[in-house]
Amino acid sequence: MNPGEIVGVGNTATVYEWENGKVVKLFREGYPYQDAIREFENAMAVNDMDFPKPKAYEFISYGGKNGIVYDKVTGESLLDWTLRTGNLQECAILMSKAHKAILNHDIRNVPDYKDFLIHQIKKASVTKEERLKTLHLAEQLEDGTTLCHGDFHPGNLMLSQDGISVIDFMNICRGSRLYDIARTVYLIEYTPVPNGADNPEEIRTIKGILSRFYLEQMNLTKDDIKDYLSAISVARMGECPKEQGEAEREVQ
Repeated sequence: MNPGEIVGVGNTATVYEWENGKVVKLFREGYPYQDAIREFENAMAVNDMDFPKPKAYEFISYGGKNGIVYDKVTGESLLDWTLRTGNLQECAILMSKAHKAILNHDIRNVPDYKDFLIHQIKKASVTKEERLKTLHLAEQLEDGTTLCHGDFHPGNLMLSQDGISVIDFMNICRGSRLYDIARTVYLIEYTPVPNGADNPEEIRTIKGILSRFYLEQMNLTKDDIKDYLSAISVARMGECPKEQGEAEREVQ
């Protein structure tokens, strides 16, 4: 079977039509095999769990590229829908419903979130004192076996007539539900506004409002997740060193 028309293009892969209502996500040539197979193994680990997502079927090689066959998801991302409609409250409601469905599951055969945090904190460009302080903080955070998506934000939610589907399981892990919620707050509110944006202050305001609405729907406050946010903000410097440090100024 040859891939059909292009369905979507991302930073690491292109998604093509496949057979029988499926798509194939073909990673770019040279994309690390271990990263591609990890996404497949993560997707298979949650395949039978009861939350809306495209089912994964097989890991393939085609034309020198590795790929994963998934169910096809139609519609638009929740991010695009929100930018088009401006309905931040409904976005938060849809996000929280999908996130609660994920966090309702336990898992054990995936990495612990603390291992990810500690690895990234050790890579962060911070003072020795701040690194040691943050490592100690991370080690004191709550343990757990809750399924954490690890990259839950409106760009990884697809909205169609059938409802919401969650995509992208590259970063799933096990741990505290508060970690995954804090990670979502960080990704929404504290990641930098793209360079060249026409209205950066307005975008920052929107990001803050959506973060607040989302937390309200999750029945939490910033104070409930402050330690997680502090650890994530330093870990992010190791994970994404090219980000402009907006979180370092705002996450307190």
